[in-house]
Amino acid sequence: MKIIIVLLMNLLAYNVVAQADSVLYQSIVEFQKQEDAFYKDKKTPPLSKKERKHFTGHKFYPIDLDYVVEAKLELFEKEDTVVMATSAGKEKLYTPYAKAVFEIHDTVCELIVYQSLSLRKLEEYKDYLFLPFRDLTSGKTSYGGGKYLDLKISDGDTVVLNFNLAYNPYCAYTTGYSCTIPPKENTLKIGIYAGLMAPEDH
Repeated sequence: MKIIIVLLMNLLAYNVVAQADSVLYQSIVEFQKQEDAFYKDKKTPPLSKKERKHFTGHKFYPIDLDYVVEAKLELFEKEDTVVMATSAGKEKLYTPYAKAVFEIHDTVCELIVYQSLSLRKLEEYKDYLFLPFRDLTSGKTSYGGGKYLDLKISDGDTVVLNFNLAYNPYCAYTTGYSCTIPPKENTLKIGIYAGLMAPEDH
């Protein structure tokens, strides 16, 4: 009887995990659809009419839930201001919010999460966190200027990093934008084969 109960409990746990993975997978599929729709919509930036005409959709890495990880947040006690360079030669101001420590494929990784000084003044973006990064795929199968993840401030000391939701800055597709360049400390020594890939002409 005990063996049967254990088997039933394991089966239940497996079903719960499988359902959660299915929901997560579908949310990534929806993200991909939204990214394509955003770039195809004439009412939204960044593409011109001519560029939209030739845009056939983004290239994505295959969805891989191994790139969904829980990171430990080490909050910075002192609020400093850092200046980040952009693709247009301008500068943007950010505050380092926390160091995110996590593992991918048994490799310990660290990335700094930032908060925009300008955006946090706006009610809509006051909880918005910005994670720009590069990795070993940058300049190869992913955009050389790095990719971004959007996060939100939470009450806990952990955050889920879903690299399947990593997206390219506008500068990967067109000109005329001032895109933040990830700082050197946010360059990973592994490849992140998730999220948006580089456009064919970049």
